[in-house]
Amino acid sequence: MSNSTLTPAGKGAAERTAGTVTAAQPRKSFGHWFRDKGWRHLVGVVMGVFALFPLAYVLSAALSPTGTLVSANGLFTTIAFDNFIDLFSDPQKPFAKWFMNTLIVGLITSAGTVFLGALAAYSFSRMRFTGRRFGLMSLMLLQMFPQMLGVVAIFLLLSGISDVVPWLGLGSQTGLIMVYLGGALGVNTYLMYGFFNTVPKSLDEAARIDGASHVQIFFTIILRLVTPILAIVGLLSFITATGEFLIASIVLNDPDAQTLAVGLYSFVGDSQSRTWGVFAAGAVLAALPVMALFLFLQRFISSGLTAGAVKG
Repeated sequence: MSNSTLTPAGKGAAERTAGTVTAAQPRKSFGHWFRDKGWRHLVGVVMGVFALFPLAYVLSAALSPTGTLVSANGLFTTIAFDNFIDLFSDPQKPFAKWFMNTLIVGLITSAGTVFLGALAAYSFSRMRFTGRRFGLMSLMLLQMFPQMLGVVAIFLLLSGISDVVPWLGLGSQTGLIMVYLGGALGVNTYLMYGFFNTVPKSLDEAARIDGASHVQIFFTIILRLVTPILAIVGLLSFITATGEFLIASIVLNDPDAQTLAVGLYSFVGDSQSRTWGVFAAGAVLAALPVMALFLFLQRFISSGLTAGAVKG
């Protein structure tokens, strides 16, 4: 029945009912809104300030011409690019070469970790062989011991290798990459193993019925469905390799072969000539590769989450 056919009494009743419904939903007070949702916004703002303040402080120190951290108490009071110029003008501290060395070590380590870890995770997830359970338990137990405990053993091992294979021993980036691959393979394999188990085995069985081998299944089917974990492992491996200091400082004794983590320490390691402004400028530039890789891999993480949809 339309409103035009309602009697005056019916229209009045409808208006009273609408008014009752409107009156039953009063506007929430600020206190009620804050208890319900507002405190979440407050926590988000506090955490955002807590996370962004160190970044703003380092950036302010990098742009400060005084070259100290004390003057950065007033953020961005003076802005100059002298520290960035000094960063590239010292021939005894080749920042550009350190930057390239970091990219080479980080990218090769990241790619090798993802490839070897994916192969091992696929084997543990899809194949049944003698020692499989023992291997999984060993991977988990080895993660209880930090890589720092093996620093002496790593040094002695690489020192002995230098006498036989110089390009794989102390002072070589190849030796450092091998150490990183060995240290990260266990935890990343176990991490990817859990993700591989979420892929339905019916896909493997259907592919084997069509005559596909394990190699074809791995490269054409499985890798496309586990893209998120591959991207995450690659990003974490790159961050670890580019920011690691202790082992890199022991293995890389040649200034021209050092990475950014080791090279930047030379700006503040000497108590007589600490240039914190130049160090902050180098830290800002050192963060750019990690940010770029994260933005590049972000689309693979989001797209890979829906790549496993199977058409029924």
